[in-house]
Amino acid sequence: MSDKKRVIIYTDGACKGNPGRGGWGALLRYGEVERALWGGESDTTNNRMELMAAIKALETLKRSCHVDLHTDSQYVRQGITLWMPNWKKKNWRTASGSAVKNQDLWKRLDEQAQRHEVEWHWVKGHAGDPGNEAADDLANRGVTDPNPNL
Repeated sequence: MSDKKRVIIYTDGACKGNPGRGGWGALLRYGEVERALWGGESDTTNNRMELMAAIKALETLKRSCHVDLHTDSQYVRQGITLWMPNWKKKNWRTASGSAVKNQDLWKRLDEQAQRHEVEWHWVKGHAGDPGNEAADDLANRGVTDPNPNL
């Protein structure tokens, strides 16, 4: 068993219009301690906000941790676990040869994920999971209150 702290993270992104004003949210849990993070951008996409939620959550951790990261975004989970190794081999190109979309954020997420031991979990969105519902609320808060904790 690793001596690293075990942190549970729920992340979500939101966008009003796609592209449009967007927000991201993350709920971090370490034992009984919870921390809520959120932020937003004026002209973005839902996928960018989903990525940003995971990036900001992992960036917040000051030391290497064992992380259970829960996302309702298959784009994020499959991107980091399935697609990224091939993108990196192909110099950030897709199987069809086009440039990977949101490459700037994928590279940031990769950098942060390498600092930790991350297990990526998919959770069905809007299905009553309390952590996911809290992350969704935070992401929607980020749409209207974009930079409270930056």
